[in-house]
Amino acid sequence: MSNFLNKIQNPTQLRLLKQDDLPILAKELRDFIINIVATKEGHLGASLGVIELTIALHYVFNTPKDQLVWDVGHQAYGHKILTGRRDTFETNRQLGGLSGFPNRSESNFDTFGVGHSSTSISAALGMAIASRLKSDLDTQHIAVIGDASIASGMAFEGLNHAGVTDANLLVILNDNAIGIDPSVGALKQYLTNVKKGTEKQDNIFEALNFDYSGPIDGHNLPLLISELKRLKNVKGPKFLHVITTKGKGLRQAEENQVTYHAPGKFNKDTGELNPKSNTKQAPKYQDVFGHTIVELAKQNEKIIGITPAMPTGSSLKFMMEQIPDRAFDVGIAEQHAVTFAAGLATQGMVPFCNIYSTFLQRAYDQVIHDVALQKLPVIFCLDRAGLVGEDGATHHGVYDLAYLRCIPNLIIFAPRHEVDLRNIMYTAQLGLKQPIAIRYPRGRGENLDWQQPFSKIEIGKGECLKHGTSIAVLSIGNMAKNANEALDLIEDTSAFSHYDMRFVKPLDVEMLHNIFKTHKTIVTIEDGSVIGGFGSAIAEFSVEHNYKNTVITKGIPDQFIEHGTVLELQQSIQLDPKSLSELLKKMAD
Repeated sequence: MSNFLNKIQNPTQLRLLKQDDLPILAKELRDFIINIVATKEGHLGASLGVIELTIALHYVFNTPKDQLVWDVGHQAYGHKILTGRRDTFETNRQLGGLSGFPNRSESNFDTFGVGHSSTSISAALGMAIASRLKSDLDTQHIAVIGDASIASGMAFEGLNHAGVTDANLLVILNDNAIGIDPSVGALKQYLTNVKKGTEKQDNIFEALNFDYSGPIDGHNLPLLISELKRLKNVKGPKFLHVITTKGKGLRQAEENQVTYHAPGKFNKDTGELNPKSNTKQAPKYQDVFGHTIVELAKQNEKIIGITPAMPTGSSLKFMMEQIPDRAFDVGIAEQHAVTFAAGLATQGMVPFCNIYSTFLQRAYDQVIHDVALQKLPVIFCLDRAGLVGEDGATHHGVYDLAYLRCIPNLIIFAPRHEVDLRNIMYTAQLGLKQPIAIRYPRGRGENLDWQQPFSKIEIGKGECLKHGTSIAVLSIGNMAKNANEALDLIEDTSAFSHYDMRFVKPLDVEMLHNIFKTHKTIVTIEDGSVIGGFGSAIAEFSVEHNYKNTVITKGIPDQFIEHGTVLELQQSIQLDPKSLSELLKKMAD
């Protein structure tokens, strides 16, 4: 049997194939992705679902001259493999290897860097308008966006603008009824009705001045190629509605689309997930949140849970299963999630708004204008704070401390461990007079026995973990673990004190005065941006009170951190326990 995939280094070679050979290539491409992701991990289901669409796009369009933008980028593995990265694809998401998402610095076929959803239409429209301004009326501009992403506000903003232009833009809706979790909302219901042929309303995309076609079968290569060729000759903004199956070609991925979005390691032959260790492990922070909010909500009927399209990732799914009328997945709509929470708070409800740290960046104005300015007691739970690992620069939650610390009326807390997370959630729902942001990391904590009885945390109070003579180590959140491990590597630690400051805002001023009066050197350790973050807050305190102590700040430097394991990334910026211990030893000497 011919191995077409091994002969393709770029789309030019793809276009030399006969159209009848493309279904064979599709199978080879699927098998290639399955074989690599089975052992290297990554985003599986999304890429399997668009194999035929990917082949058709590169077959019909003259990429990279024709500009192809993938929304989010979970689905771009086939695209990467067909555009010169087949031989290096096994390095995907590994330190120094390929990015898990389209990345402009990686290939000229990656026309726009992505990672957060719903940007593709705006970006492709910008490219199309630029081409027109340069009198280039031939270059094609294609945005591929999913049904979950197109429900986001920014996608509608792009559609709204594009509909009043004569831009050479093709928007392809990859409709598979699921993002990471199943799609939600009225638009999802509309698209479902369109697929069934039961939609009685006018076509929403035609109403926005798009030339609409579809829905068509996104796994039918001849039909896809024929329709894409036709659309190349249609002027102005066009919209193609394509129906696909996420996980297509792997039975388990089709049947269990949430799990197989990013399944971890699995058996490439059977598709079954690798068995998990029977060793009892500490819980994931997201599960501590998920179980704790259910526990609290059963005691407090005013508690509401909110997540923008991350019920599984945030573990709000536990509340959605047990108390569905008070738990809301609002779709990929972070801005709406925040202001929706603010509206609930005005009516005396207790909203827990769970958003990944990196995604709260998309709702910054709402945090300031709709929550903090009005002093509304919204409880923000920021999952995936700090370095998150293989998803890389678009997903690290390293800016929250810096971008939140400058907002008046906002409390900022980082739990050292699972019990702290439970207790601050308990404390917050007792009735704060202002908003609070609770930030915690991806992954597991440290304690097996974490479901302790609740106790109230005093706002703005830190905790001394170790007394020493001259050097004070100030950590925030779970970075206390790195600090503790660093101190364990030092033979004589009598010089070192260690403080878990707990609150970045308000700072424990009384404790800080005592620290500065009794220690010569202060070292701050955080897994957030060193510019503007926790260390900056301590340095500002020092200046404000005219202290002359040496202040050393350790955190994320002024650069974007790429992908790798969390430990590898920490080592790359000397934030791992061994590097920290060497720094501390030098100070003691």
